[in-house]
Amino acid sequence: MLKDFFLDEVKVAINKAIEANKLGQMCANDGYMLIVEKPKNPEFGDFAVNISSLARLAKIAPPIIANNILEFLPQNSYTVSVVGGFINFKIKDEVLSDIIAEILRKKENYGRNQVENKEKILLEYVSANPTGPFHIGHGRWAAMGSALANLLRFYGHEVYEEFYINDAGSQIQKLGNSLRIRIRQELGENVDFPADEVERKNYYPGDYLIATAKNYLEKHPNVNIDNVQNVPLADLCEFAKLEMEMRQQTLLKDFRVHFNKFYSELDLHKSGKVENRYKELNKKGFLYEHDGAMWFKSTEYGDDQDRVIKKADGSNTYLTADIAYHADKFDRGFDRLIDIWGADHHGYIARVKASLQALGYKPDMLEILLGQLVNLLVDGNEVRMGKRKNMVTLDDLIEEVGVDATRYWMCMRNIDVTLDFDIELAKRSTDENPVFYVQYAYARVCSILRNAIATKVNPETGKTEPAHVKEAELKEIESNIDKDLIKKTAEGAKALIMKLEEFKSVIVLSAENRTVYTICRYVQELAQEFHSFYNSNRVICEDRDLMKARLAIVFAVKTVLKNALDILAVSAPEKM
Repeated sequence: MLKDFFLDEVKVAINKAIEANKLGQMCANDGYMLIVEKPKNPEFGDFAVNISSLARLAKIAPPIIANNILEFLPQNSYTVSVVGGFINFKIKDEVLSDIIAEILRKKENYGRNQVENKEKILLEYVSANPTGPFHIGHGRWAAMGSALANLLRFYGHEVYEEFYINDAGSQIQKLGNSLRIRIRQELGENVDFPADEVERKNYYPGDYLIATAKNYLEKHPNVNIDNVQNVPLADLCEFAKLEMEMRQQTLLKDFRVHFNKFYSELDLHKSGKVENRYKELNKKGFLYEHDGAMWFKSTEYGDDQDRVIKKADGSNTYLTADIAYHADKFDRGFDRLIDIWGADHHGYIARVKASLQALGYKPDMLEILLGQLVNLLVDGNEVRMGKRKNMVTLDDLIEEVGVDATRYWMCMRNIDVTLDFDIELAKRSTDENPVFYVQYAYARVCSILRNAIATKVNPETGKTEPAHVKEAELKEIESNIDKDLIKKTAEGAKALIMKLEEFKSVIVLSAENRTVYTICRYVQELAQEFHSFYNSNRVICEDRDLMKARLAIVFAVKTVLKNALDILAVSAPEKM
């Protein structure tokens, strides 16, 4: 990465300047931190390093420090100038040619990182109750979670994706009771959910269970209005749960979200792991009894209060299963755990980490990303959501705007920021719609490459004119372009080429900071640079060498855009 290259160049030059006694009182073991940035005035150069902070160590003025460092910079692939305390670098055309050549050589591996400390990561996200359709908040976590998994793999980690099915609580009984009411309605009985608001909370009155009721009766033709009340609740619970899980998993697949495992909370309990972890904490002295309940001493590990993990009636709390589940993740050999939770679970972080530490695991190896919800806008007005009835579902949103737009918009903002999803804008085929703007750039790239090898009929003579470039010639440009040839157009394409090179540093920063929105921001900036290049430079032209050079750059843009869109799991259309 160019930023790292220039930073290393400056650091080596600083050490040489210290050895030559040209940096005043500064010593080789002095600690300092420098950053590489872009000059506000592009005339100064392409990159700049501010060394003013070294003045407190050297006890001399920043311009003198900069000029003394300058003596030890090799300047093989760049030129250097000093302005105040800034060392400015301007790269030479051969560097720009090398960037394009590297992209064409590496193709889908361009930007792919070989991380030094490769980790085996378990990324858990969505993890919704199997009691109904996904709401759009689930959609955001699904899009961001799957994109983050792609990003971390691209960065060099081994990533395993998991969905934790919350199928062991009372909500499954509510689901079964709700299905019974829908079945009775389908059989013609005049029955409805309770009108009382408090009682109604014990059911799922959403219309989505009507289809489930129809399916149940189709598969159980012997059930009728006389015996429906005799159907065991456990059977209804299991049928409804499995159908909801099937619907959820089908939607996730269509949404380009692919989990390695759907982990059942119920199976976790049946395996004995929950009870075993409870006994382990008790044996180690981390539990105590109070008011008939068993409490975990989480305050000993930084939590603001102790937590109940077994109620007075002997039933476990949600925390008990979560302790066992996260311990099981580490036991399966994962180095790092990353969970995406809703922002309302913020207070839950400390108690889970406390439990892991009490069990002997490293709590810092659990990362929690808190996801804010989505405000759905239609004509500028927010559409309200309800968890049980009249809910705006992820299915609805995808049907309205498509998978690409839904995924891209869900990833456009950092996960800890509430997202305003403008439905009408997301459907619009204009530059105002970010996903259209980026996809159009890719389609334009493909159009240029098609036109380069296309034959055309002269409207005046009626004769077929040969293509500007033969197909074999175009393949040669894509795979092995002459770097000296690229120099012919390097200066005119400098901003675009620099943006292409930036992809490598974007991958590193995005992966290390667990941010997906930075990929969206990058592809929008790259699309803008490409559109600007296209409008200022005629790619298919009479000068064959110039045309080949520009076609090579177009191929490079195609590669980087595709690599970035693949991380987001957004399609790269060749025609629009």
